[in-house]
Amino acid sequence: MLRAVLADVIHFATSKREAEDRMTELADLTRTYGGLAVVKSIQRRAKPDYRTFLGKGKVQEILETFPEHKANVLVVNEILKPGQLFNLEEALRPIKMKVWDRIDLILHIFDKHATSAEAKLQIELARIRHMGPRIYNLGAQLGRQRGGTGTRGGSGEGNTEAMKRHLREQEQRVLEKLKAYEGQHAEQRKNRSRNDFKTVALVGYTNAGKTSLLNALTKRKEYAADKLFATLDTRIGELYLPETRTSVLLSDTIGFIQGLPPELVQAFRSTLSEAIHADLILHVIDATDPHLELKMQVVEKILEEIGLSDRARIRVYNKLDDLETEFSEELQDAYVSAFTKVGLTQLKKLISKKLSPDSRVVPTLE
Repeated sequence: MLRAVLADVIHFATSKREAEDRMTELADLTRTYGGLAVVKSIQRRAKPDYRTFLGKGKVQEILETFPEHKANVLVVNEILKPGQLFNLEEALRPIKMKVWDRIDLILHIFDKHATSAEAKLQIELARIRHMGPRIYNLGAQLGRQRGGTGTRGGSGEGNTEAMKRHLREQEQRVLEKLKAYEGQHAEQRKNRSRNDFKTVALVGYTNAGKTSLLNALTKRKEYAADKLFATLDTRIGELYLPETRTSVLLSDTIGFIQGLPPELVQAFRSTLSEAIHADLILHVIDATDPHLELKMQVVEKILEEIGLSDRARIRVYNKLDDLETEFSEELQDAYVSAFTKVGLTQLKKLISKKLSPDSRVVPTLE
């Protein structure tokens, strides 16, 4: 079982609440993977340590507390630079502790939850793109650590060149396989278009309740869990709209999360293709989340990165059954509970209105 030391470095200006929330999300990610957070460490520094991100004192503390907690992985709540990862692994080698950064943990979760061949290929592509910069800088890092001055054999640069070439070739093979899947998706979209099927995509921060909403609207029985990244593959169901007496196709997509670099977002374009080509987007929001504004901004930023900033959308505030206060009704927003099915009739009316020929695009968040 994974027993993790969770470590974060925050600036002095960061509030205590924000620091705790960052650590809570990292702990939730660890739990989603099936691990246990045995230590949670938050450091306040003007900036992370250049060599190890955490600094000598914190690394020494981990070394000394290892026997007590029996931790086997250090998870850092940021994206580590190649040199920082190398130095941390070297420092923790005596206790055989692995080092993951935030993206490593997320990719391990993806890998564990993926079921389809396409999702597995997307994870492989994301992992290659995350590893690439590390391999690129590894030769130079080894040279500095071992006193190399341009020699290839001793510095490890010859081996890293071979590793980089292998990664490039591997990436090309994965892209070719994903291209074949994208061709299948494109053909499916053509068939829908010929049959005059409109498409609606559910997007949102991970664990906002998208799959539960898909099930409630379409009467499907897809797996939905109170955990991050429960959905990796695209699911599609048929939604009947009484207002227009027509049906649309409703698709569920992978949940978004803050801190994902653009190259990893791009790796999942195949899964996100249903959203990219949808006529309407439902931005599903956990109405009970105290940080919903921040998470809404994360989703909007990713939508912009994949070219959907101007796509028509409805903001759907979910989990209404857990709210103690009531939202005032607004024309462009919906307030629902996928669990109790409150508000679904109004949501269907809004979808019908947005898909009508004279509908207008909802302004994006400022």
